[in-house]
Amino acid sequence: MPQSLLYANPIDRYLINSPMLPSLKTDADGGVTLLIQHTAPFDRSNLLPAPEGPFFMAMRLYWPMSAALDGTWQTPKLEAGD
Repeated sequence: MPQSLLYANPIDRYLINSPMLPSLKTDADGGVTLLIQHTAPFDRSNLLPAPEGPFFMAMRLYWPMSAALDGTWQTPKLEAGD
């Protein structure tokens, strides 16, 4: 069964939220790629540490724009990395 509790991790990060946006590294196109993984990369700016194996992940939208409510905005796709 996937883990659903907060994952204790060496960088004490349990979420990524909008106040953190200025500290996140942007991609060449201006977007942001979040790394949600167990092994930490050299640059941990965009890392949300995850446990080894299956886990539960949730996205919360507070005061979402109408596109999120009417279904025209789609959540970003999750992609398996290396």
